[in-house]
Amino acid sequence: MTASEADPRRWWGLVFIALAQLMVVLDATIVNIALPSAQRELHMSDANRQWVITAYTLAFGGLLLLGGRIADLVGRRRTFLAGLAGFAVASALGGAARTEWQLFGARALQGVFAAVLAPSALSLLTTTFTDPRERGKAFGVYSGIAAAGSAIGLLAGGLLTEYLDWRWCLYVNAPIAVAASLGAAWSLRNHRPQQHTRLDLPGVLLACSGLVAVVYGCSQAGPRGWGSPAVLGALSGGVLLLTVFGWWQTRAAGPLLPPRIIRDRNRAGAFLTLALSVVAMFGMFLYMTYYFQGVLGYRPVTAGLAFLPLSATIMLTSTMVSARLLHHLPPRLMIVPGALLSAVGLFLLTFLPVRASYAAHVLPSMILFGIGMSLTFVAVMDTATRGVAPADSGVASATVNTSQQVGGSIGTALLNTIATTTAAGYIGSHLRAAGAINPAVHEAIVKQGQVHGFHVGLAWASGIMLLAAATCWTLITAPAPKHRDRVPADRGASPYGARRMRAG
Repeated sequence: MTASEADPRRWWGLVFIALAQLMVVLDATIVNIALPSAQRELHMSDANRQWVITAYTLAFGGLLLLGGRIADLVGRRRTFLAGLAGFAVASALGGAARTEWQLFGARALQGVFAAVLAPSALSLLTTTFTDPRERGKAFGVYSGIAAAGSAIGLLAGGLLTEYLDWRWCLYVNAPIAVAASLGAAWSLRNHRPQQHTRLDLPGVLLACSGLVAVVYGCSQAGPRGWGSPAVLGALSGGVLLLTVFGWWQTRAAGPLLPPRIIRDRNRAGAFLTLALSVVAMFGMFLYMTYYFQGVLGYRPVTAGLAFLPLSATIMLTSTMVSARLLHHLPPRLMIVPGALLSAVGLFLLTFLPVRASYAAHVLPSMILFGIGMSLTFVAVMDTATRGVAPADSGVASATVNTSQQVGGSIGTALLNTIATTTAAGYIGSHLRAAGAINPAVHEAIVKQGQVHGFHVGLAWASGIMLLAAATCWTLITAPAPKHRDRVPADRGASPYGARRMRAG
């Protein structure tokens, strides 16, 4: 009997794991819509306001591998509860901030605890649900939340900012964390690590420094430009540090990221496919947020509601379709069609007019994109974590989250730069050609230029999704889970030839 079959509370555990994951994911975007209000109240400069976002992403992205390894060494349930408690306190401090630096510090502290919480949540899922059918359902829920959480954050941010106050975008995390903590303490099994390995301190320094440098370089590419010495220096330094980290992991006695985690081609392919998909997804969120508010003139809450069909599509498809297909189809027969559907949805958005009908021009693309992302995320996350030994499930889960975080940072910076550069060129050339014009014509050219920039950026995002499909088809060759689980463990070294992993 597997651990998941023996534990009658496992489905309640999934509820609280999903609740914690939703809190972490939506916190990356919930403050975006609230940022203008926070900037006015705390008297932030335009140069400093981006630190509300960057402080969170730097700490979160830079410390994920460390957080995953701590979960493996200390115990996943213990780190999950500690992460929830710390995230709640940091959120309350951010909501109560009276200066911009207090808010920046609270957001960084949120990122620190999110880096502990997120890999613990995913590794708890992988070790609790080992039966293939139950695992499919569990990953359908989890992946749906991971894919839809950013859109839900935009909706929640708009509602809270407009009807309460921007501070509630942070305060709201405290009751969620308390509820998840109480539920998790009751429903989740207490994992005790079977081995006590020393933490790889050189690996920690190299990985954390390298990831922070890469995420920082990407976050600064928007305001400074990709050719800025600060951006190039951060990216080059980050890549160098991560290269040295990779070399060190092959020699360390107790590596932070054991090479066996990424040597399997299926798992490596899943990490790359996930990162590329998130690049495109974050670009779409960025463009459509600006399009709704800057071009169509939607209020913050209306802009948030405009993402609701996307979130609903992802959640419904993940739980009702993808979770059922996962057990029967090889991963790439879900991921590749999903990536192609998402690419088509993004490409259709390249025809958005300045004056659009939401139902005719936006909604069909949102639904296509949502179906595609749900197929992709469920299969990718299952492939990335399947077959990992229980002792490594925390760091494997952290690598999944790192792929998402780095992909989101690169996507936001790269696609924002493409759109703004294209728009600036369009507006400049058309204003020069028009000569002396009245304000109405000037405004029309500016809006058309913005939309043209979005068109070009969305075309790039569509191409990136096609690249994700090609990456998956080339690297991910694992059979359907029901066939993998029938192969005896001694048939090969790959974790995809192993019997079902038992919970640790």
